Amino acid sequence: STVIGTIAAFSIVPLKSLGEEGWKVACALASRHIGGAINFVAVADTLNIDGSIVSAAIAADNVVVALYFAFLFYLAVPNKVAKQKDDNNNTKATTKNVKEDTIEPLLGEEIALPDEEDRAPITTSSIAYSIATASCLATLGSALTSALCPNLSSLVITSLLTVVSATLLPRPFRKLRTSGTALGILFLQMFFAASGAAGSLLLVLRRAPSLVAFSALQLLIHFIVLMGVGRGMLRLDKNELYLASNANVGGPTTAAAMAQAKEWKELVLPALLVGVLGYAMATALSLSLGPILMRL
Repeated sequence: STVIGTIAAFSIVPLKSLGEEGWKVACALASRHIGGAINFVAVADTLNIDGSIVSAAIAADNVVVALYFAFLFYLAVPNKVAKQKDDNNNTKATTKNVKEDTIEPLLGEEIALPDEEDRAPITTSSIAYSIATASCLATLGSALTSALCPNLSSLVITSLLTVVSATLLPRPFRKLRTSGTALGILFLQMFFAASGAAGSLLLVLRRAPSLVAFSALQLLIHFIVLMGVGRGMLRLDKNELYLASNANVGGPTTAAAMAQAKEWKELVLPALLVGVLGYAMATALSLSLGPILMRL
């Protein structure tokens, strides 16, 4: 749905004010709405987008995404309320005096998640191992990129190596999950702080007001396609579709937070997995949109 939204939005709002950078920014925003911020960085680096335009795109998209998250939270129905509505519509033979505390999860059987105690604590050793592992993957990714695709950003192959390594060696990487996540968030926030220091909302409004319109239209079409196919054709639960949209646009962290806030405990793990899947495929998928957008 994000790919369709990107192509349709670029046809309507072609970002002509950005010149040759227009289609590149569209690809970068598509990668962010499929995966997350790290994919945006990878695509922007691969396509050599101007730093000032990157800052403007980040500022514009942050505003639109924040409003979109508020929209999803407004539409999503908490687990107990949804179950009450389902009981009223579908169970006439059962008793009507059901206490809220006895209501079972609506969206499927509850999936047992690892307890907080099972998570490895953040220690000096875990931080060192996380940095060493990341350095090895980055070095190997850079070497492979230089050998295979010299004109490509090393972030693409490095991301692929990380996903493959974590899939083939789940136990070692599970031990680095807590410290690795903390370090990743820290460095990512530093990147956005540095990018934001070079831009402002005034820059967005003066140089590229179409960025706000493009990002908003992209997410609008994404939502319409998602609900049309998921709800109209496949008859999937609305709350599951809202959560899937959150996982794509915001990533696994925001999706898991939404599932917890709405008391969808059985959907926390699926939300994380969908978000991680978006991370894995967003960069390559968004770069493949380039030739299509250049023809529009």
